[in-house]
Amino acid sequence: MTVFRAETRSIVDRGILIVSRPSSQGEMTMRELVDQIDQWRAEGKPVAVATVVSAEGSTPRPPGAKMAMTPDGGLAGSVSGGCIEADVFEHALEVIQSGTPKLVRYGFTEDMAFEIGLACGGVVNVFIEQVA
Repeated sequence: MTVFRAETRSIVDRGILIVSRPSSQGEMTMRELVDQIDQWRAEGKPVAVATVVSAEGSTPRPPGAKMAMTPDGGLAGSVSGGCIEADVFEHALEVIQSGTPKLVRYGFTEDMAFEIGLACGGVVNVFIEQVA
């Protein structure tokens, strides 16, 4: 089991443990992701899915990378290898509460050196939606 460290203080303060089950290659397969979503839904949990819809420059994950989340801290998959997951999780909570999907852009500029962003210098657009 892989445990991701929370990137924003608000998640740490709430005591949410974010975990994922990696495949033998270290990344979750799409089948494993779908199975996890199905399990959460069978348990009656609301689920949001974040998808990298575009990537420019150097980015840790390609377009199509997905991450599924539940409000109680369940997380499966990855959209960046850890550098923006906590912020995506916060947006996913808003999407689950409002029912309105959103597109979030992450990138890196000198002004953003100590904020949420991609340290690798690239830009990704992440679409977050609730699973019906």
